[in-house]
Amino acid sequence: RMGLLLDGVQSPFNVGAMVRTAAAFGVTDLYLVGRTASARDPKAQKMAMGTDRYLTVTSFPEAGPAAERARDAGYFVVGIELTDDARPLHELDLSRDVCLAVGAEDHGLSVACQKSCDALAYIPQVGKVGSLNVAAAAAIACYEVRRQDWASATSLADGSQRGSTNA
Repeated sequence: RMGLLLDGVQSPFNVGAMVRTAAAFGVTDLYLVGRTASARDPKAQKMAMGTDRYLTVTSFPEAGPAAERARDAGYFVVGIELTDDARPLHELDLSRDVCLAVGAEDHGLSVACQKSCDALAYIPQVGKVGSLNVAAAAAIACYEVRRQDWASATSLADGSQRGSTNA
């Protein structure tokens, strides 16, 4: 399972894009925090094309209770933010129930949300631009969760295990 927590994402266009991406990657739970635009906003709906019907959407005034609800639902909460203690996203073991937390367009995840996460990760970038649009970052992060899930399923299906070699 996968969840997505939006912390202060104010643009309904970004929210709608993330709702559509979430539905495409099989996200089941969407947590909207603080000033995050509603998934029912007409502009969000235009971007999402009605895909919010595939998600359970819950709103919270603050990040702490939202992360706690996700954790209570069995999710490992991973904040996507470039901080001193964040690890590259692809290095985390995401082959479990994961809730990805992404933050506001202008300042990223709130400090409260960062403190509420089980882990912090960043998306490595090699180009001349050091940041991504929040909807693009969420899409990449959702893909990485699924990629690891698919890789794990392939390993199990062919009889191999992580870290082992077949000779």
